[in-house]
Amino acid sequence: MIEHKVHASPAKDMLARADQLAWKMAEVSADPVAVESAVAEMIINRIIDNASVAIASLNRGPIKSARAMARSHPRKGGATLFGIPAAEEFCAEWAAWANGTAVRELDFHDTFLAADYSHPGDNIPPILAVAQQCGRNGNDLIRAIATAYEIQVNLVKGICLHEHKIDHIAHIGPAAAAGIAALLDLDNKVAYQAIQQALHCTVTTRQSRKGEISSWKAFAPAYAGKTAIEAVDRCMRGEGAPSPIYEGEDSIISYILNGRTSRDQGGSPYEPYYTVPLPAPGEPKRAILDTYTKEHSAEYQSQALIDLAFRMGEKIDDFDTVESIVIHTSHHTHYVIGTGAGDPQKMDPHASRETLDHSIMYIFTVALQDGSWHHVDSYTPARAQRPDTVRLWHKISTREDDHWTRRYHSHDPAEKAFGARVVTTFKDGSTLEDEISVANAHPLGARPFGRAEYINKFKTLTDDILDPSESSRFLDLVQKLPSLTTEEIKALNPVAPEGYLTENELRGIF
Repeated sequence: MIEHKVHASPAKDMLARADQLAWKMAEVSADPVAVESAVAEMIINRIIDNASVAIASLNRGPIKSARAMARSHPRKGGATLFGIPAAEEFCAEWAAWANGTAVRELDFHDTFLAADYSHPGDNIPPILAVAQQCGRNGNDLIRAIATAYEIQVNLVKGICLHEHKIDHIAHIGPAAAAGIAALLDLDNKVAYQAIQQALHCTVTTRQSRKGEISSWKAFAPAYAGKTAIEAVDRCMRGEGAPSPIYEGEDSIISYILNGRTSRDQGGSPYEPYYTVPLPAPGEPKRAILDTYTKEHSAEYQSQALIDLAFRMGEKIDDFDTVESIVIHTSHHTHYVIGTGAGDPQKMDPHASRETLDHSIMYIFTVALQDGSWHHVDSYTPARAQRPDTVRLWHKISTREDDHWTRRYHSHDPAEKAFGARVVTTFKDGSTLEDEISVANAHPLGARPFGRAEYINKFKTLTDDILDPSESSRFLDLVQKLPSLTTEEIKALNPVAPEGYLTENELRGIF
């Protein structure tokens, strides 16, 4: 890997293209290096994973809205939608919009956490939609997805958006654009402009994940994917982008991220910079292997704590004997989904599903009491408003612990952790204490996910929806991904049985 030092540059310096991060990402996109078999196998796993959660969410509100919008944009020779027969085709950007929303709705697909947050599987819907519309085969799709994961994971390693309250979809835009450029074998100049346009148009604030969280959380990554497709289309037609998008005097680093020249504690000026790793020419794109999926439908930083709650709950006979529960955890967990966020909605029994999904206090309570977690049942209003649950929920707080913050940010995969130490104090003064570093499904966890677990997740979420023959058809097809033809790529979205889909009855503009 090459560690690229990225910082703001005054306009008068005329930063050369070859020295700009967007150009370096374009070079990675254009590199024809072969995809390793382990990477190709993991890409298959993640396509299965995406389909699992997308099919399970087909009749949820945001998906019905997104699907209605996509169905207003039919196109012969276009892309297909989750749940809809492949004979019906739609404009690729709108298919990406609908499919991306379906993948994201349940907050139940893959994740990578480092300097920032990410769900790199959000890149798959736009890339697959373009592959279907532009007649690409399985090998093309694999190379493109490997590229998008490589770009997004390494941006997440190097650039923290959350610190400046910018939503993490700003890393999806350039990653998806780079993946699509790889899919279509675009030259560096076109890819460079598309990456810049996609970033410029996907910088939004984290209010989408703060306070009363709305359904926009599900739409946001799909918006980034749709925007990336449109950016690539414009740049293929010869259009350009704001340049240099990262380093420019009035651009992302200068005014949204760490800024231009600053002064240290002694008053001396220094140039703030980011370090973004990218593969050297000819180096395999392996970043997808650093990512991990979810066993539970909840924000990733709660995955290990759900597993811990199952374990601790078995040792508590009467939850009303609990005086307090303190979760000692990382800075990010405390301030994003813990009491450090200062969001009263995170303690509100009437909060939205999206808000409850970002309340570790609620999640830990339900997992502790039920000893299980369900993508629907664990979030129902009746479940959230149960009096004994509310009593226990309001006894839970989080605290930042330097040990867990350090491990969260560690660059050593063996040390990196997303867990916590939990101290339960009972009314008689006794305590119950336990800790966990990574979720059971994590590659270093008690039960790491492999192909069998991905298939089991797919079946668990879709067996009561899909016909058995359709489930088998999809699973058989996706596992042959490297050899799939352009026609077979069209059939990669599972189809719901006739009469299953319900639609949004409200009319919009389209």
